[in-house]
Formats: sequence, structure tokens, C-alpha cells
Amino acid sequence: MALFSLIAVLLIEQIWPLRYFPVVHVPLMRLAQLLEERFNAGEHSHGIIAWFVGVGGLVLIVGAVYALLRSFNPLLAWCWNVIILYLTMGFRQFSHFFTDIQFALRMDDLPRARELLSEWRGKSANHLSPSGIARVSILQALIASHRHVFGVLCCFLLFPGPCGAVLYRAAAFFAVKWGGWAGGDSGAFGRFSRQAFAVLDWVPARMTAAGFAVVGNFESAMYRWKAIASDPLESPLGDGQKIVLAAGAGALGLGFETPLPVDEDQSDPGEEGDIDLMQSAVGLVWRALLLWLLLFVLLVLARVMGS
Repeated sequence: MALFSLIAVLLIEQIWPLRYFPVVHVPLMRLAQLLEERFNAGEHSHGIIAWFVGVGGLVLIVGAVYALLRSFNPLLAWCWNVIILYLTMGFRQFSHFFTDIQFALRMDDLPRARELLSEWRGKSANHLSPSGIARVSILQALIASHRHVFGVLCCFLLFPGPCGAVLYRAAAFFAVKWGGWAGGDSGAFGRFSRQAFAVLDWVPARMTAAGFAVVGNFESAMYRWKAIASDPLESPLGDGQKIVLAAGAGALGLGFETPLPVDEDQSDPGEEGDIDLMQSAVGLVWRALLLWLLLFVLLVLARVMGS
């Protein structure tokens, strides 16, 4: 059921792209604001309670609906799987920015490329050169592909029904909103959201990084992954996100001044991004997804033959 749900969502998304901001982002933002207003009194324990009410509540509701529908008809449960997976994962949730930036650079429309990148990451890109815009766009796309595709997919496969997909998407959102990964920081209240997502993302991040390494420049990806493990420098991205970024950039042959790209805007004496490398990044993500699908099909076949 999970395999067919995934295939259905990938096909549906190509025909009817999800309007992620009004359908998913805005409701989650309102929920996060409501919980923060009700529970945030500046204590770490209040953040724990709010997180379990928000994330745990969503997971319980989605899981209960799935169990109820499955008791009536497995087909209804499968449809619920597809709906939830469609709302929680997808390339179109970030790919339009990447595609539009790539087109603007090809048309030598630097102001438009800067405007799009600034809107995408919520941080000014007016100081970046064309190669710098391409480079930062690639890094942003690697992280986005993990958060919106591979991370959700991994948890979807690990947890029953659609619970894993909701758990990952909600936990990632609250880590950004409360934990300070998007520039804002709710202090002690938001600390648990960041810690919880770091634990949840431990396996998905390494699975994503391994996928990038296998379908890309394996030696370079593994070298940068190993460098990350011995690098004591902390990053607001979190350990899992650092691994994804380093392995993905290494798989593309994108150089860094240090083993860890803590600051996306830092100068880089190595190979900077260009338009052709942006296209290579698209190919890397799609090859990684096909690798996941192939492994999933082999797992399903092994279960069928074993039974």
C-alpha cells in the first residue's frame, strides 16, 4: 500500500501541484502561533507540552482517521494515505523557485534572480553574483529536497500509515518556527522543538546523504561527510542538515572553503555554482528518488516472496 501511495502522489503532484503555502503553511503557522500564545511562559517545560499537543495531536488525529477508515475499507485507508502524503511531501513545494531562478540566470536577469532567491530563503541576496546565486540556490535546494521529499518519505516508511509523514512535516515546521532555524527564536520555549527534530531527523538525514553519495560523486560526498563528523563547529542547521548539505554538495563536486558550509554566503575559492551545476543538482535529486523507489520495490518483492 505504501509503495502505491507514493507512486500515486508523485504522479498527482505533476498534474495538480499543491498550493503549499495556503493549504499547509498557513494552517501550521496559525497552530504554532496559537500554541505559543497559550503555552509560552518562557520555560523549557512549556515548550515540551506545546510540542506534544501540536505535533502529537496532529499525529494522533491522522492515525485515528487512518485506523477508522481501514476498519471499514482498506481502499479508503489508502486514499487517506495518498491525501496526507500529498499534503506533506513534494518537489513542487520548492522546485518552482529553483526553476525560476535558473531561468532568470539563463536570461541574464540578475535582479529577478536575486529577488526570487531572497523570497525563497527569507534573506537578502542582493549582494550575490550570478555564480553566488547559483551556488546558494543549489544548497537551498539540497536542504529543501531533504525536508520536503526524502525526510518525509523515510518517516512515512518507518511509521504506520501516514503518521510518519505528518510527524516529520509538523516537527520540521515547529523546529523552524520555534527553534530558531529560520532566524526567529522562541528561547527556552523553542529549544525542545529543535532537539526533538534533531533526534527524529537522525536516520532520514543519513539516508538522504547516503542516497546523494551513491548517485553522485561518491568519493567527494563521503569525504565531506567524514569531515563533518570531526568538525566541532556548530551550525543552526543542525547535525542532520549539515550532513545532507555536505554530502549533497560533495556529490555535485561543489567546493567549500571549510568542510562545513556554515554560512551560505561565505567566499569559496573552490568550484562555485553555475547554471549547468544547477541542472546537475536537479538530476542528482531525481536519481536519488529513483534509487529510493528501486530499493522500496525490492523490499516489497522480498516480502511478497518471503510470504
